[in-house]
Parts: sequence; structure tokens; C-alpha cells
Amino acid sequence: MKINSLSDIPDALFYPLKEWSEQSIGNFNLLVGIGFVFVMSSAAFVIFYSIKTGKSDERTTLISLKSAYFMLVAIIVCDLFFPKGYLANQFFMFKYGIACFVSGLYLWLQSKKDLE
Repeated sequence: MKINSLSDIPDALFYPLKEWSEQSIGNFNLLVGIGFVFVMSSAAFVIFYSIKTGKSDERTTLISLKSAYFMLVAIIVCDLFFPKGYLANQFFMFKYGIACFVSGLYLWLQSKKDLE
């Protein structure tokens, strides 16, 4: 794949993944399965640490808002980085998995900091 401008870089980076997933239906199913497991485990990660944070008060509201901010930033960065032309639904799934993971990672670090 030839790169003519900066907007072609994400397409060039993920083109080998597209070719690999189109080689066989098994490869495509593996990509979808890994993505689904990643999204569900990331969502469980966020939910677990959101519950662990506790009931809503002045401290936990700020933590929840910052967690949502990190999730939004991750979604925006993934929108800029992932290609739009192919495997759109699969990258959509990975985008939200990454966003939940980043949010859960912030919640985990915050709970670890609060316990020390």
C-alpha cells in the first residue's frame, strides 16, 4: 500500500490485518472473537472498579468524571488512528474496548493510590 499523505498512514498500518482476516473465515472469526472478549473484559474491569470506588460523594464524583474524560480521549484518539475504509465494525469494537480499558486503568490506579 502506497502512502501519499498523513491520512494514509493508519490505512497502511492496518492493511496487513485486513489481508490476514480476509485469508479465511477462521481468521476473521478469530479477530471478532478476540475483539469481543477484549470488550467484555474491559467493560467488566470498569464496572468492577466503579463499584469498588464506592457511593457517589465529592471525592468519587470527581474520580468518575475523570474516568469518563479518559474514556472520551481514548475514543477520540482511536477515531483519529483507526482506518474508516475497512473492518469498520471490528475497529469500532476495539475502539470501545480500548476506551473501557483506559478508563478502568485509571480507576485501578486511583483505587491503588487511595489504599496507600
